[in-house]
Amino acid sequence: MRQPKVLIFDIETAPMVVYVWGRREQNVALNQIKSDWYVLAWAAKWLGDAPSKVIYKDQRGAKNPADDKDLLQGMWKLLDEADIVITQNGRRFDSRKLNARFIINGMNPPSPYEHWDTLRVARTVADFTSNSLEYLSDKLCVKYKKLSHKKFPAMELWKQCLAQNPEAWECMKKYNIHDVLATEELYLKIRAWSPKTSPVVFPNRDGCSVCGGQVEYRGYWRLKEYRVKKIHCLKCGAWRSGKKERLQEAN
Repeated sequence: MRQPKVLIFDIETAPMVVYVWGRREQNVALNQIKSDWYVLAWAAKWLGDAPSKVIYKDQRGAKNPADDKDLLQGMWKLLDEADIVITQNGRRFDSRKLNARFIINGMNPPSPYEHWDTLRVARTVADFTSNSLEYLSDKLCVKYKKLSHKKFPAMELWKQCLAQNPEAWECMKKYNIHDVLATEELYLKIRAWSPKTSPVVFPNRDGCSVCGGQVEYRGYWRLKEYRVKKIHCLKCGAWRSGKKERLQEAN
């Protein structure tokens, strides 16, 4: 069996422009929407590739930035090639947003893929102060932490990109790419904590299915009528279960 192709990606969307009467507790009706959101930029890389191989595309210079079909073609192709995707909050945001734009643009679904979301895993296995990429990358990542785009703070970065400010677009590129690199490093930090849900990146090997490292047997889990070998990875630290044996057969 070939090794699965694992894609890490992140998208940035343009904000909706709406008419509102105030700043708080707004319930925006459809006829209050002046312009809808669309995909503004995306970045992606294959797991294990060098940081220089991150792919980035955006809507800078587009005659009609809201027409994102051409931009989406590249992202669709990568998803169609991927066996596994890794995102931060991508199950709730990135994948669903892409699917909405794929459908609106008359595109077919890409081939199915397994989705591993670092936010969901962090929320399941631990109780961090925050499960945001900003917090988790600051606490867990060494090389890549989420950027703050201080020169164009908060919404200003998106506003300036929509105004086709070249400097803002370069900031968006750096910001988007860094999110992908931070997500990859975060995945490598927490994958061992959820080996049952972690994607099988190294199938049909004697080593660890999560990272490919060397494993050793470390005793048994004992059930009512069975015992199960504990398998421990010496590289990433993941634990997984071996073959189930009936107790009377094992004695």
